[in-house]
This record gives sequence, structure tokens and C-alpha cells, in this order.
Amino acid sequence: MTSEPFLTIDDQPITVSQVFRYLQAGGKLDGFIGEIVRQYVIERSLTEEPDLQPSPAVLEQAVVDFRLSNKLTDAQVFQQWLSTNGLTYETFHERIAVGFRMDKLRQNVTEPKLQEYFIERKMFLDRVVLSRIIVDSKDLAEELRLQLSEGASFEQLAREHSLLEDRVMNGMMGPVSRGSMPDILRAAIDLAEPGQIVGPIELEGRWALFRVEELLPAVLENPQVRQTLQNELFDQWLAEKIQTLPIKINIGE
Repeated sequence: MTSEPFLTIDDQPITVSQVFRYLQAGGKLDGFIGEIVRQYVIERSLTEEPDLQPSPAVLEQAVVDFRLSNKLTDAQVFQQWLSTNGLTYETFHERIAVGFRMDKLRQNVTEPKLQEYFIERKMFLDRVVLSRIIVDSKDLAEELRLQLSEGASFEQLAREHSLLEDRVMNGMMGPVSRGSMPDILRAAIDLAEPGQIVGPIELEGRWALFRVEELLPAVLENPQVRQTLQNELFDQWLAEKIQTLPIKINIGE
């Protein structure tokens, strides 16, 4: 029995089995199946929890907020935006409702675990703004440390002596996750205050001096931090759900 064409390319029918073969040949079949299963689990979860449905008043307010934030308050501009995105007013409303339900589902799934997970992940969320001077010689690193203690400019020494490209930025590294630092560096940074010089420290066969510019401890009240953790927890929850599902691929020609 011949499969119905899944799509047509240059007037040639492409069956579902061909689509799967192409995805497999391109190394994208696992990702394709994974996304299907992911969306299935999400849709089923949304269906099984009717309390996620927003009230008409809440939904209408969400629509108003969306139009305000995207400068779509003018009726003609909004209609043009709908047409450009292939939406009707009804399908747009449904999209807003689904987004609301997704947010509520994510909140229900993650909120009970959020505080504990934040504590677990905090070391990787805490950041420190650093500048550095990297040299090959321990003797040179110690000499530079002495010059810094006598009032020399960190920026000038970085430009003159550092081996890395960030010397053109006066050695400025920018924010670095505490969790990504080598243990020896993190231990030293944890005892330092902004403006303090740390080192010399041997890292990967070279010698480093660091200046602590700013400490940026993570807080759960930060919306970006909270969103990141919620997304991670939700993805873990989805993965656990997916692992319990028997999946069978049926491809007939």
C-alpha cells in the first residue's frame, strides 16, 4: 500500500517514509521525534489540568497587555500584524490562552522545587567581574604584583605584559560564573573584595593576576534568574515524563 504524499517538492510527492529517511540521513531524526514527543506531553498536560484555563477577563487583559507592549493598539496595524503572521483574531486569542496556560503549568511544576534548586545552582549563577594579567613566568607575575602594590596601573601592566587578547581591553574579562572557575581561583576570589588583587595563581602552565572589579551574587528575586531556573526545572520534568512513555515508530511504504 502506497503512503499518501506528506508534501510535494517540484511537483514530486514526498511520502512520510521518505521524510523519515531524509531526517535520519541528515542526523536530525532524534531531534524531530523528540520535539514531537515533547509537544505531545505538554499538550496532554495542559488538557489534564483544566484549572490552567484563564478566565475571560484575565485572557482579555493578556491580549491588551500584548498589544500595548508590541505597539499594536491601532486596529489597522493590529489587523496587518495578524495577516502577516497568518492569524485570525480567534487563533491569536487561542495563542495567548495557550501561552497563559503554559506559564501556569510551568509555575505549578517548578514552584515547589524552586528554592531548593536555586541553592543547588547558586554557585553557577553567582558572577564576578574580573580583570586579568596572564604571563608565562612566575618571576614576572610576582614582579608585576609588587609593582601593583606600589601603585602601578593595572590597566597599563595588562596592556604591556598580558599574553591574551583581552589585554587591549586593559585585561577586562567581564562577568564570570563562580561555578566555572578553577577551584584554586574560586577559593581566592571568595576571600577577596572589589578592587583587591588576587595572585599570582598558576593556571594551565601560565601565571595569572586578577583584580576583582565587582561581585554579582545571584538572587532568586531576579526575574532573569528565576526564569532560567524555571526553564531548567521544567525541562527536567518533561524529560522525566518522556522517559516513562513507550514510543514506537511505524513507517509503511
